[in-house]
Amino acid sequence: MRKPNYFQVSQGVWGMKITFVNIYMIANRRGAGKGWVLVDAGLRGTAKKIIAMAEALFGPGTKPAAIVLTHGHFDHVGALEDLLEYWDVPVYAHPLEIPYLTGASSYPPGDPTVGGGLMSLMAWAYPTKPINLGGRVIPIDKYEGIPQLPEWKVIHTPGHSPGHISLFFPLNTTLIAGDAFVTTRQESAIYALNFIKKLSGPPKYFTSDWHSAQKSVQKLAALQPRIAATGHGLVMRGKELQQDLNYLANHFKELAVPAHGRYVKRAAIADETGVKYIPSYTEDSKIKLKVGAVTAAAALAAFFITRAVARR
Repeated sequence: MRKPNYFQVSQGVWGMKITFVNIYMIANRRGAGKGWVLVDAGLRGTAKKIIAMAEALFGPGTKPAAIVLTHGHFDHVGALEDLLEYWDVPVYAHPLEIPYLTGASSYPPGDPTVGGGLMSLMAWAYPTKPINLGGRVIPIDKYEGIPQLPEWKVIHTPGHSPGHISLFFPLNTTLIAGDAFVTTRQESAIYALNFIKKLSGPPKYFTSDWHSAQKSVQKLAALQPRIAATGHGLVMRGKELQQDLNYLANHFKELAVPAHGRYVKRAAIADETGVKYIPSYTEDSKIKLKVGAVTAAAALAAFFITRAVARR
């Protein structure tokens, strides 16, 4: 296997791009905690690549103290079950994310009518069924946080998913934001596959509660991070990050929320047991008119995305 092509986020934090999504590894400071933690698990079939990165950083035979999930969408847990066969470690997720990690509930379906790019057009085909980790996934305690990351704050940032979390390190204001916001236009295959920089709201096609998503971005902007690593796109830093993130927080509805979409007027509703309500396309007549055209276009989108991924 080729040497893994990873990048440094900040002191003790590294990331790796896997096709169109990032995973991260955090090493605790000496004296603050033991070992290192994996954040998210990328796409299915990439466990060997993640293990190779870990061994390049921490030595042969290494394993994380824990795996932390920002959320359970398919592109953030794809290699998780394979990794757990290799590493016997606990997995942490927010309590509202547990149903999608224990086989109890599927996520709301993706919305291919929003965003206007090939990644959005393919949303009808993205997996939403849960994985089943059983007792290996541990709900994050909102008071205690994650024991294996004692210096990092866990911030509940719902909207993109019910139990989405972000991680914040106050000492140098490093933020791992997951998909609460991203640093590329994830709806566009050209942007997503090439990591063209553009600070944006959460990926539109999988965001099922826009009101919560807005509050989450505002919460993160208030932290004034100097470094932000997201689920999709390049690391952003300094003045560029703070200006763009503040602007997004202050103009979220204009910049991030689709004009029309399945979840724009009414959000999906979920609790600790899973999804309770999914709005119908028929609740917005403009969406209903789009659905037929979008479904037909998605077949063509699949062809172009497959070719793009194959060339990488």
